[in-house]
Amino acid sequence: MRVGLLGTGPWARLAHGPALAAHPGVELAGVWGRRAEAAAEVAELFGTRAYADADALIADVDAVAVALPPALQAPLAARAARAGRHLLLDKPLAATVEGAREVVDAVERSGVRCVVFFTLRFDAAAAEWIGRQAAAGDWFTGRADWYGAVFGAGAEDGPFAASPWRREKGGLWDVGPHALSVLLPVLGDVTAIAAARGPGDLVHLTLRHVSGASSTAVLTLTAPPAGAGVAVEFRGTHGVATIPDGLAGPATDAYARAVDVLVGGQPHGCDARFGLRVTEILAAAEELLGGV
Repeated sequence: MRVGLLGTGPWARLAHGPALAAHPGVELAGVWGRRAEAAAEVAELFGTRAYADADALIADVDAVAVALPPALQAPLAARAARAGRHLLLDKPLAATVEGAREVVDAVERSGVRCVVFFTLRFDAAAAEWIGRQAAAGDWFTGRADWYGAVFGAGAEDGPFAASPWRREKGGLWDVGPHALSVLLPVLGDVTAIAAARGPGDLVHLTLRHVSGASSTAVLTLTAPPAGAGVAVEFRGTHGVATIPDGLAGPATDAYARAVDVLVGGQPHGCDARFGLRVTEILAAAEELLGGV
């Protein structure tokens, strides 16, 4: 499968590019970026060709992998799908519900495959842990807290510290999808939402699920580095299930598994419709909070 990479930022260089270049089932056929010099750098880094035009790259490949801000990802993904190209997208699927619906509509009309990369759902150990909790069922409540320090004091040199869309949208939209990607497969779809703000960009979510269980999530990119981390647990008739620290492996390994799914064509829960549902929940929470 010939794959074109749209995007040249840190995530393209740290996860998408290395995994695509190393995967035996694909050829990284080219790179496009909003800045020609960045596209040339990434193309040289991974031994491929830089494109000056996104549509020209889309025309030359079987699939596109997108490593762009969500507001840019959605329209480009919809264009690629309408051109008959398979999609390997990142979370969140779009910056608006309308943008996510456009992608879903294009995917379903064209019949192309679409995989949305929620990291833990493609990490071998984390996905197995999530699957066991989903199979166990009968949970009373759960929580999924993501304390990121992307913009925390002392984190100025991090790879994503200069990310404008993360600074604008905050933890709700950046790490919120990670929390939802764990809570929804275990507890079921969300039927009610409450939201409140904390310090910085911190957001507290309280969710009711179709299973009858409730959950909470704390989401931020501005945690003090010493207080950063992830905590996931479920409580029910089985007792308490807590995701082990350090369970997940390298992001490139998880991304390679997402590529496996795209190439193999097997169904996966992280498809375009799941990406849309996550976007709907994030947008509903954002509205309750009075906007970004």
